[in-house]
Amino acid sequence: MIIIITGASHTGKTLLAQRLLEKYQFPYLSVDHLKMGLIRSGNTSLTPEDDDALTDYLWPIVREMIKTAIENRQNLIVEGCYIPLDWRQDFDQRYLPFIRFLCLAMTQSYIETHFDDILAHEADIESRLTDDCTSAALKADNQRYIDGCKRHGEKIVLIDASYKKTLDATIDYFERN
Repeated sequence: MIIIITGASHTGKTLLAQRLLEKYQFPYLSVDHLKMGLIRSGNTSLTPEDDDALTDYLWPIVREMIKTAIENRQNLIVEGCYIPLDWRQDFDQRYLPFIRFLCLAMTQSYIETHFDDILAHEADIESRLTDDCTSAALKADNQRYIDGCKRHGEKIVLIDASYKKTLDATIDYFERN
């Protein structure tokens, strides 16, 4: 099984991937690690701020890694924000039954009431450079993912009340599906 986790910044994609790794012993690929490896090695002139261009650059690589894992009957968790929401168009029926996709996003009200908590936990799994995250930017980023998932008919996990309960329910979702 391939589990693809995408979503807005600060939603806990890496935390969810880590928890799934611990529960299922599936390895996971951080698209952010791939991005930084390619940038730091000089294999691209893109920078961490080139979000749309990075999606165009990274997705073909990640997509083919997913296909290879499926062809070899390997499990893999792929997490990161550089996954296009129209990802299904890149896989035919040989691959789609083996892929589980979800997107994490926070509601506007959750961000308003928990913004300080979000920032306090932004480096729970990985160290982050200070990115001057603002409530307005976080709301806009999350809304973009919510709208995109609706437009493409993708599963979205909305974080609206208890972050921990939402994450636990999401992990349980994979056990049932």
